[in-house]
Amino acid sequence: MKRFSYFITILVLVISALLSCGKRLVPAEVSKGKIRTYDSATFNYIFVEAVKQKLLGNSGDALKLLEQCIRINPESDASYFQMAQIMMAAGDNINGKKYGLKALSLESRNFWYLMLLAGTYYQEYNLDSAIIFYEQAARYFPEKEDLQLTLGNLYSQNKKYGKANDVFVNLDQKYGVNETSTVETVKNLMRAERYDEALEKAKELLGKYPDEIQYNGLMAEIYRGKGEKEKAIEVYRELMKRNPDNPQTLLSLCDFLLNEKNYDDLFVMLQNVILNEKVTREDKIDLFVRMIGLPDIVKVYGDKLLLSSMLMEASFPEDDIVVLLRPEVFIERGLNDEAASRLEEIIKERPENYYAWEKLLLVYLQKGDYRSLEVKGKECATNFNRSFLAKLLYATGANENRNYDIALEELRKATILAGNNKDYILQVLSLKADVYYRQKNYGQAFKTFDEALTYNNEDLTILNNYAYFLAEQNNRLKEAEAMARKVIEKESKNSTFLDTYAWVLYKRGKLREADKIMYSITNSGEKPDAEWYEHYGYILKKRRDCKNAIVNWNSALKIDSTKKHLIKEIENCQESR
Repeated sequence: MKRFSYFITILVLVISALLSCGKRLVPAEVSKGKIRTYDSATFNYIFVEAVKQKLLGNSGDALKLLEQCIRINPESDASYFQMAQIMMAAGDNINGKKYGLKALSLESRNFWYLMLLAGTYYQEYNLDSAIIFYEQAARYFPEKEDLQLTLGNLYSQNKKYGKANDVFVNLDQKYGVNETSTVETVKNLMRAERYDEALEKAKELLGKYPDEIQYNGLMAEIYRGKGEKEKAIEVYRELMKRNPDNPQTLLSLCDFLLNEKNYDDLFVMLQNVILNEKVTREDKIDLFVRMIGLPDIVKVYGDKLLLSSMLMEASFPEDDIVVLLRPEVFIERGLNDEAASRLEEIIKERPENYYAWEKLLLVYLQKGDYRSLEVKGKECATNFNRSFLAKLLYATGANENRNYDIALEELRKATILAGNNKDYILQVLSLKADVYYRQKNYGQAFKTFDEALTYNNEDLTILNNYAYFLAEQNNRLKEAEAMARKVIEKESKNSTFLDTYAWVLYKRGKLREADKIMYSITNSGEKPDAEWYEHYGYILKKRRDCKNAIVNWNSALKIDSTKKHLIKEIENCQESR
């Protein structure tokens, strides 16, 4: 079943044509009926040079030249239009619209000016304004019937179903039942929940195109909207009788069963999809991935998914992606050990499968198996020496295993691979700062965080980690508090960030506020973290509540038995009671 409306396609094409350099230019001709006195030769020379600079990507130079054009001829609508295009291409819609509106005020019937503004307002989801400009365009250019169709869809999207229906009915009356306006009529009636009328129109479509998958899908959706699910399924059954091996039919039915959460029938169809040679590999994988992504399917039908994934493997024995479906099912079921074992089998059989290596390293990371992460990370980073992620994961494993020199060397290589990618650079700097901190090279760690903030001073992970490390060292606590507060203002529900903020407040002596935050975290119902209880214990001890401090430290030890230092804290607290 087609998933994108014709109208969206039109808008994308229009916007692309208008915003791209050199696809279409508006000539620098005078507006009709207006008399202008200016040095046309000089104007034309500068205008052509401006367009040339625009096409070469020199937007700044182009704008300066266009400003000269405006000074020579203040009524040059073409100059304003070119400036509008440049501004919008740079993401400055405010000035882009300003220049576009100026161009339109000088030449109100210019098709491209109208389309530029309509497309821009649509991108901003300002449907009312987009409609205004499409209405003008449709009025001025009645021969362009695609404008009528797009306008009808805009009405429908803006819940002006009556106006939309008038547009589509007019087109239907002109062309009869057709695959454009009639389809949009049905969709509009469905959005308006006028299902009986939509059903009649859909029947007209199917009378002319009985085996068209999309129209049968519309019919099924109408029945579904009416609450007649059995009739919806019957539509597909009839279609399957007539076209039992049609891949579109199979996939449309699977879509319907997914939406209906009819998973028993879905798994029957899944086997047919896998075995049908007419269904593309990509469509099979896409269906599988969507099913794996649904928790209720994974939880109840996990074993069936595994069997189906093995059937997929048998159908595509040499495929490096298909073979990852089974490990993915294990991961979604929380069976990371089984996922790791299967991935280890895959890379043993097919060591060139980079995707399996990458997935395996990520599973080790999720499991906290840093020894394996370092060992396999080294092998992966060596075999795929252009992989940024492999080097980053290898460095992570080495860092956790206190092999700091190895970690820093891999991060040096990762920095080279990162190039100018700011997101990659931030990941490297964040991990590098952690390595320096663990080495107790605090000055270098903080210097690295400062460098990271020059790339992005809004990155929440960088700010959170920087604040936490500063608090741990009782260093620049006022700055640490400001950073931690900035983080939770944007992520107020993130327990990790809240824990950092509470810890900074504790270091600042703001105990009551820290206590309140930690109480909410430890009673949130989330999977408990030993760090939370350890921190809360220190906060409570500082508040002279040793009884509850001991309770929290015991909880921390129960979660993480390696925190032996807390035993001494408990003993000290008991003695002071």
